[in-house]
Amino acid sequence: MKSKNSSQILLINDMAGYGKVALSAMIPVFSHLKFETFNLPTALISNTLDYGRFDILDTTEYMQNTLQVWNELSFSFDAICTGFIVSEKQASLVSEYCKEQRKTGTYIFVDPIMGDNGKRYHGITEKTIPYMKRLCSIADVIVPNITEACFLSDHAIKDTYSKYEIEEITKRLHELGAKALIITSTNIDGNMFTVAKNSADEPSIFLPYEEIPVRFPGTGDIFMSMTVGHYLRSGNLLKSVETAMRQIERIIKANRNNTDKYKGIPIEQFGEEITDEKTKDYTYLN
Repeated sequence: MKSKNSSQILLINDMAGYGKVALSAMIPVFSHLKFETFNLPTALISNTLDYGRFDILDTTEYMQNTLQVWNELSFSFDAICTGFIVSEKQASLVSEYCKEQRKTGTYIFVDPIMGDNGKRYHGITEKTIPYMKRLCSIADVIVPNITEACFLSDHAIKDTYSKYEIEEITKRLHELGAKALIITSTNIDGNMFTVAKNSADEPSIFLPYEEIPVRFPGTGDIFMSMTVGHYLRSGNLLKSVETAMRQIERIIKANRNNTDKYKGIPIEQFGEEITDEKTKDYTYLN
């Protein structure tokens, strides 16, 4: 059943005991945007992985039981967002559930979390790539960074790419089955872009931005949540990406001097930035 007063979104991602990443970063964003959230943790993690030491509890059995209960209660969702997936078994469970929900009009958004800056995250192996490809095949929109886009498209990872190489990567991503895509952190001939593509038949749009020399875990989760939230409200993918880019830039700048960056951004403090929908004029790369 769905609420009559607000859109319902299911968030499938991990939950950290300490740090604003994954579910603990996404829930506040959707709450500020007035969405009702359900959350299904794929793992319980002691703290953000940036600390180098952590413990992970696989919650696949709990997920199976929960989805069974939700089916019995006839719960359904306007959208599902997936993130960190622990195993092939878990990926299969999530894929099958998303396929069933999609039959009733649910939008599927996939963040194929695997790595960044040319490397896999701690705990991610080569075995992760095939099941992430499977999950992307049923998505309405996928949101990889350029490293993950290369993993999914079997493209060589480089420091910088040409526009032609990016078009080849997007073509392969569409061939996986994804309808629309957003590629973040893309260095094209020395300049940074977010790449947005509505469908395989439409041209890619290259949105330039200035890279801020600071790293926070969870910024990808926040960006995805902002993009998805605004997209569900407006139906305009490009405008939603633009809005999320501007919002995340302001939030990162406001936190750039934080002492402990490993714990992520205290996103609850930035409700005004999240809900601001003013657009910015971007110069597109032709």
